[in-house]
Amino acid sequence: MEQVSSRVVYSNPWMTVREDEIRRPDGTPGIYGVVEKPDFALVLPRWRDGFWMVEQFRYPVGRRAWEFPQGSWGAGASGDQASLARRELAEETGLRASSMSHLGHLYEAYGYCTQGFDVYLATGLAEGEPDREVTEQDMIHRAFTDEEITTMIRTGRIVDAPSLAALTLYRLGA
Repeated sequence: MEQVSSRVVYSNPWMTVREDEIRRPDGTPGIYGVVEKPDFALVLPRWRDGFWMVEQFRYPVGRRAWEFPQGSWGAGASGDQASLARRELAEETGLRASSMSHLGHLYEAYGYCTQGFDVYLATGLAEGEPDREVTEQDMIHRAFTDEEITTMIRTGRIVDAPSLAALTLYRLGA
């Protein structure tokens, strides 16, 4: 596929949306709407019997749900993904990990978005106080057993696709 042209149709500090005119291998034209967002880190904070998770209201879908701690570098900030994972874990849960293992790199929704994410397993956890951003003021966190997490997936309490994909990597022994 060949890009013929590209134009930004919307931009804010968190994302850019562009429209690309393309030419397919057979010569037919087409368009793609592409959302550009920075990569993020997602952390699986493992304790003896399960994982710590966070719950917050997600405006686009109009509901609260449980997910694993995750986030990206804010405007003007940067660093490696492992440092980002440690920062997000501490910020959202107050947890500090003595060990952080990279399980893999996945994509959020590669049919229309450039955003990828790195999955980390955090172990050797020590509890502390969260230091949440203003947008996370309604967030809560707690530990769940593996059995509770499986039930939460089956009952729709965990619906975050990156969290489910990350848990799959863990369960496959990635």
